[in-house]
Amino acid sequence: MRSLLVAVLSAFTLVTSAVAQTLTIGVRGGPDSIDPHFTATGTHAEALKHVFDTLVWSGDGLELEPRLAESWKPLNDSTWEFKLRRGVKFHDGSDFTAADVKFSIERIPVVAGPNPTTIYVRRVKETRIVDPWTIHIVTDGPAPNLPNDFIRLFVVSSKAAAGLTKETANEAFNSGKAAIGTGPYKYVSWQPKGDLVLARNDSFWGTKEPWARHVRKEIANDAARVAQLKAGQLDLISRVPATDVDALKRDAKIGVQTIDTVYVFNIELDMRDKAHNVTAKDGSPLPKNPFQDLRVREAIDLAIDRKALAAVAMEGLGLPASQMVTPSIFGYNKALGERKYDPAAARKLLADAGYPNGFRMQFSFTQDRLPGDRQVGTSIAQMLAAIGIDAQANAQPAAVFFPARTRGEYSASMSGWGTLTGEAHYTLSSLAHSNDKERKMGAFNVLGYKNPAMDKLLQDAAVEMDEAKRRKLLEDANALLEKDRQRLPVVAVGSAWAMQKDKVTIKPRVDEDTLAMNIKPVK
Repeated sequence: MRSLLVAVLSAFTLVTSAVAQTLTIGVRGGPDSIDPHFTATGTHAEALKHVFDTLVWSGDGLELEPRLAESWKPLNDSTWEFKLRRGVKFHDGSDFTAADVKFSIERIPVVAGPNPTTIYVRRVKETRIVDPWTIHIVTDGPAPNLPNDFIRLFVVSSKAAAGLTKETANEAFNSGKAAIGTGPYKYVSWQPKGDLVLARNDSFWGTKEPWARHVRKEIANDAARVAQLKAGQLDLISRVPATDVDALKRDAKIGVQTIDTVYVFNIELDMRDKAHNVTAKDGSPLPKNPFQDLRVREAIDLAIDRKALAAVAMEGLGLPASQMVTPSIFGYNKALGERKYDPAAARKLLADAGYPNGFRMQFSFTQDRLPGDRQVGTSIAQMLAAIGIDAQANAQPAAVFFPARTRGEYSASMSGWGTLTGEAHYTLSSLAHSNDKERKMGAFNVLGYKNPAMDKLLQDAAVEMDEAKRRKLLEDANALLEKDRQRLPVVAVGSAWAMQKDKVTIKPRVDEDTLAMNIKPVK
């Protein structure tokens, strides 16, 4: 009997310990696949940072830190040398070497899906293995931002992912067969739009994680996420809706932390000759695309009350935005002032442009990606109605919105963009440069915006190694984007996390990533 009692108590202790070491969080959005190269969507990368390491790490404030690369330096204007970390093991026990880096770089253009991850390796012309711990990256000219781009260069096992195509890669990764990384957690299982289950990698080269098991529950419904936290079913939730922040702060069992992020909600307007879902108010065709007229674009800009969006639609969890990058980003133009709100001037501009009664358009936006996206999008539609534009609100799940946007189906839309590398060139070269496949710029500019002066500024900034000169080029590009008004920044996104106060604490990141590595148990 004594032996049986000891056995039972020991088993109970083990179970209790395992539960105590399990971190369960509720996130608004999860991965779209387990292949880290499938898409550049932020929630996708956020989840897979646990399983796959990057060559360079983006710190909590977006500062560059060593990761799988211990150091890096330019050897000449078109070659970077990366010295790799020795002794790193993949989850299957195999060695990490330069061959895996080369393989990962070269597979991205082959397997990238919607929101292509090719943006992170677009400057790479060739990869040369010097030895197992040294790799030379040959670029298509001077590439001062290459280390910044490599914060999203996830390294996969060249052995586990060998031979996979765009058609077969997702299945192999989702099954776990190819989901072999070097990160602090191992892949256990995943249900799309459901739970991602991870187990601690006890052979991780870095600091050992306190959590033996990490469960990421994708709960798109904000109210459900909050309810499960309050019921004690979750240890922490991300992207707390602004409407619940104050109430949660008053709950003695709940802790709340907030931060201003680098994400900016912005409106994108069609510059092509034929716009989709833009008509006269009676539904008849318009003789031309109204967005091609600068006066119309300026009218839309003037119709937006950014302070009201930040204070009301986001309930204080945001800031008015006048540029596509936030003030902490390299290349932010301090000389540019706040965007004006003047609906009377907007109505006059519409009349001058030949639309005294306005027109009708579909206005699309995400409803489940960033905090407040549905509320901000709906509020903008109402503001446009006040100047005579019948903007029909079309809220979509991010999984629907982004592929449709990439196909060019939305002529007027709003989404969030974060300058995750810390430098404005990442954002502007993706969104404001003309869509140029040869130069590998403008990959996310799908609505025909093209200004040769903008292209030159961004092309020059891409190769300018002098920091002061590069900053000036990017500041000028931000000023030109404001002048052209094809893309209208409206509000910078703030974010909040809520947690069981007696169990966990979190160190927030400005890129809004919710990582188990930043969540610690309360001592």
